[in-house]
Amino acid sequence: MLRTALRTAVVLAVLFAVLVGLLWTLQRRLVYLPSAGPVPAAAEVIRGARDVELHTADGLVLSGWFVPGPAPDAPAVLVASGNAGHRGMRAPLASALSAAGLAVLLFDYRGYGGNPGSPTESGLALDVRAARSYLLEEAGVPEDRLLYLGESLGCAVVTELAVEHPPAGLVLRSPFVDLAAVGSEHYPFLPVRALLRDRYPVADLIAAVRAPTTVVYGTADTIVPPEQSRRVADAAAQLHRLVEVPGADHNDAVLLDGEALVQAVVELVPRH
Repeated sequence: MLRTALRTAVVLAVLFAVLVGLLWTLQRRLVYLPSAGPVPAAAEVIRGARDVELHTADGLVLSGWFVPGPAPDAPAVLVASGNAGHRGMRAPLASALSAAGLAVLLFDYRGYGGNPGSPTESGLALDVRAARSYLLEEAGVPEDRLLYLGESLGCAVVTELAVEHPPAGLVLRSPFVDLAAVGSEHYPFLPVRALLRDRYPVADLIAAVRAPTTVVYGTADTIVPPEQSRRVADAAAQLHRLVEVPGADHNDAVLLDGEALVQAVVELVPRH
């Protein structure tokens, strides 16, 4: 019996080691879930939108859609998407923000929507800086009229950007404490924190952001636990408001482009 128990233990240890090795090797395929496309032309999806190119500091050319505002100095929203799909899936959000009088930039990260490259934490940081540069330098958006909106993983992307380049307002939809915290929820049997290459420490970074911040989350979120979004709000240096959407799951329409989310952005628009 002892020999059988030892043999079983060895087999289980080997299987665990193989599983850990696979997680280490393939982890970014679990974190980043891009859709390659095809992505239609902007004008086919959003009224008044146009296709744009974003140029990253490491030499990539990324695709995006820009929806101009009703006036040259209209406030603008830089939208950082979550970890799945491509910008076409955020078209209803862009339309809703445009209808509220805002200019909007949707863009795809490297490796998403037919863009070159492969997504990483450092790569996405370069991508969102290219998006910001486009809005300020080419679209002519006044710096004091630029807001950031992050969705899930995009919360981490814009929070990191906001530490270096504070926006007029920051909206985080379904933020997690850090990537390891949310990963541990889904893989509790694995040493996720020790294995992850990309960290995305949202709660740590938000404490250094000097901009009005609103956190929006759903109480029935099965991807990012609601308590993690509340912890991010608690850590925010300049929390404007915490918006709870009762009964909403992570990808429910009310959290993708619903009134609560749009209003959270609109109320942070600086007034002249």
